[in-house]
Amino acid sequence: MEKLFRYLENEYRKKTRKSAALFRRAFRVMVRGGSHSLRLWKPYPFFLNSAAGAEVQDVDGNCYLDYWQGHYSNILGHNPPVIRRALEPYFRHGTFHTGFETLSQVELAERLLASLGRRGLKVRFTTSGTLASTYAVMLAMGYTGRHFILKFGGGWHGASPYLLKGVKFHPGVGFLAPDSAGVPAGLSRQILITRFNDCEHLSDVFKKHGQRLAAFILEPFIGVGGFLFCSREYLELARKLADRYGVVLIFDEIISGFRFCPSGLQKIYGLAPDITLLGKLIGGGQAVAAVVGKEEIMEGCEPSGTAGRRVHFEGGTFSSHEEYMRAGLAMLDYLEKNQRRIYPYLGQQAERLRRGIEKVFRDEGLEAVCTGDGNELVPDSSFFMVNFPRKNIHFRRPEDLWNPERSDVVLREEVLKLALLINGVHVVHGGGSLSTAHTPGDINRTIEAYAEVARIFRRYL
Repeated sequence: MEKLFRYLENEYRKKTRKSAALFRRAFRVMVRGGSHSLRLWKPYPFFLNSAAGAEVQDVDGNCYLDYWQGHYSNILGHNPPVIRRALEPYFRHGTFHTGFETLSQVELAERLLASLGRRGLKVRFTTSGTLASTYAVMLAMGYTGRHFILKFGGGWHGASPYLLKGVKFHPGVGFLAPDSAGVPAGLSRQILITRFNDCEHLSDVFKKHGQRLAAFILEPFIGVGGFLFCSREYLELARKLADRYGVVLIFDEIISGFRFCPSGLQKIYGLAPDITLLGKLIGGGQAVAAVVGKEEIMEGCEPSGTAGRRVHFEGGTFSSHEEYMRAGLAMLDYLEKNQRRIYPYLGQQAERLRRGIEKVFRDEGLEAVCTGDGNELVPDSSFFMVNFPRKNIHFRRPEDLWNPERSDVVLREEVLKLALLINGVHVVHGGGSLSTAHTPGDINRTIEAYAEVARIFRRYL
């Protein structure tokens, strides 16, 4: 593995000399040379020059087919014309950030509620998924008067201190260890972990801890944990147990919202959480996140609320910024009007990509397994993640993807990324998501890039 990585690093350095110089400059003044860990891969990241559609170009002039697409925010590709057209009038005669209320935030809130198709809900905007999940947990604690939170192992809900446990797999203890320093031990003990899609374990946890749980927060489509869908049985049980024990059920749909249909996955599954977290797509590429909850829970934001239950959910300086709201409205309008074309296209092309990747590795005598497939309820999934099993296993849970005894995590996270970069493809966690800007020809190019990577792996491994 070391010899392979040295070869890839040498090839990458030859292509990215300007990026290397910029990284050295950045490293002198910034922690690790940047501000987001996933953007800081080994030996150094390339620095962006431009982005349009499916491609990005670095400062050295290298072009890459991009499957991260703005942390999965750009379902229409980078800098889509539909968003630019919506913002042009605003930039011509509008004002930049003012700090005042505007009509567009009302319209976006109305659009979100209409898409979910439920009554008795209220919206409050903020600027990131981390803030949305933090506020949602605070609202649940204020509403119930309880202070324990349940989540499943492998679930990522941003860097909220209330939820920084059970994200990373730790050898020997799995997903049961805290993930960050700076989180008080008492708070960490209040974060309880259950197993993804394990109905029996979920029932046991509720039976033991249900009376002190404020909330159960989950991703109906788990992102970092492996691009896996919750089963309908699991989500129905979660709803039933939350009702029985008076627990606030939170669906984190930051990634899944509007990605599989012009609404949340909850609408496809026919389930109603108490709070929904939305982000990414609802901002049209801008910094927008939303907490959508039952009125009686969202009343915790009211200054005149019940004593001791007031939650200071102020959203942040740039919450509901006019530009952000207009971009979100343009995105949701476009998805609604073009849903019959967009979602089937993304699903078909992603399926072709997943199967194509598995085949090119198989042709070289190597085993690669793609997660991200749809299911009987959600046939059109635009996600893919490439995994390298150490054993003949099925990737059904986050443990299967992140336990180094079951999956070669280093090969997926570090080596594959660098190998694809020198072949003109950018991925995160071995894959990513498609946008409508990715053409069938782009899919062919991507499969060929993976084929070249498979040939390189065969020579060195």
